[in-house]
Amino acid sequence: MNKKVFICIFAIFICMVVAVLVKPETKTNTKKTSSIKGNVLEVSSDYVKVSDKDNIIYTFVGTGSDSFEVGETINIKYDGKLNKNKEKQAAKIISATAYTDDNKVPETWNDGGIFSEFYEMAYTKMKTLSLNERIGQIFLVRVPEENKISDLEKYQFGGYLLFQRDFDNKTKKEVIDMVDSFQDVSKIPLLIATDEEGGKVTRISNNTNLVQTPFKSPSELYKEGKMEAIKKDTINKSDILEDLGINVNLAPVVDIATDPNSYMYERTIKEDTKITSEYAKTVIDASKGSKVSYTLKHFPGYGDNADTHKTSATDNRIYSKIMEDDIPPFRAGIKAGAEAVLVSHTIVPAMDTENPSSLSATTHNVLRNELGFTGIVITDDLAMDAINDKDAVTKAIKAGNDLLIVTDYENSIKEVKDAIENGTLSQEIVDKMAFRVLAWKYYKGLMYDIEK
Repeated sequence: MNKKVFICIFAIFICMVVAVLVKPETKTNTKKTSSIKGNVLEVSSDYVKVSDKDNIIYTFVGTGSDSFEVGETINIKYDGKLNKNKEKQAAKIISATAYTDDNKVPETWNDGGIFSEFYEMAYTKMKTLSLNERIGQIFLVRVPEENKISDLEKYQFGGYLLFQRDFDNKTKKEVIDMVDSFQDVSKIPLLIATDEEGGKVTRISNNTNLVQTPFKSPSELYKEGKMEAIKKDTINKSDILEDLGINVNLAPVVDIATDPNSYMYERTIKEDTKITSEYAKTVIDASKGSKVSYTLKHFPGYGDNADTHKTSATDNRIYSKIMEDDIPPFRAGIKAGAEAVLVSHTIVPAMDTENPSSLSATTHNVLRNELGFTGIVITDDLAMDAINDKDAVTKAIKAGNDLLIVTDYENSIKEVKDAIENGTLSQEIVDKMAFRVLAWKYYKGLMYDIEK
């Protein structure tokens, strides 16, 4: 082999080695294109923040992000790697489109309950609400002394709860105008509630401009005319409440109290389990001819316990005793078609050794599973002294309530939003609560498929 041939062969060999070791740069994009479905938490002109089904929050950068609305569900196609719970991320939006859910009401929400005829409408309506509006629907708020209109317009509560101070010295027209002013700023018709039990607890009937004489207690009525008097009183009371624009009465009290010195005794019918059960049925039956919903309280039975407005109370009776003595009136009212049950703050160790009933999943399971209740479960006011848990709102939601009575609505709403954002609370739970409240409103005839 001459020198020139050797040099050529060697040169070819070197080129082949270089070709193997140094690959030419590919023009193919190696970034992986992926997609994710999420609920919009925050938007701007250059990013969108969403939470996925596991409540993990992602921020995507890209133009056109401001075309979406908070609370909307969207599908995002993106390039890059996602970093969980980081403000700045490498993932860039390729495209983002509104997610269309062709499915009907989620199967797990379809319980065939008292409001089930309206589930589809409620689900459709719920999907149009922003996250903030969905959160607002789960609160029944004590009417504040200040900013009652502006804060209602801002937070869009599910309802307002009126106390005696809201009626004092007002004429019938002034009360109607007040309620109308609330409804006028509400995108979703409000629940307007009060406690008009009669006797010891009256809200409207202490005002002679509204009711000539205060409503009598259930025990007085029963002594005067048995269940017929109870029936007539319920119908009369419902007519007056309805005329004023009030659509929820947090009554009747169907607790059994045997000690005349106990806190709840004067508010009960002061009779045994059998008669109290008949009382519960009578009130619910009589209320069905009006537009006012009545609420059985205070589940699972208040008994002879201390006042939970001022202190914690523990009912140490055994489970069988509670089920035998206290539960039948609730069962009778539910069978008659009760739409709402209010849960007390008493601690019942036979059901839950740690949590008050209002924050106890076990107690709610008794109501749902043992009694078959499919209506709205309402907490007693979470501002009461018996509740001193800083996470009370979150716990009340996880326990299985549908509607939370609160006074400090700003911090309560913030707690829910923070819990969703940090993954402590699933947005699906809040969505389901809002859905159930909306279904109740459709059932009550408050909701129509007409935008305000």
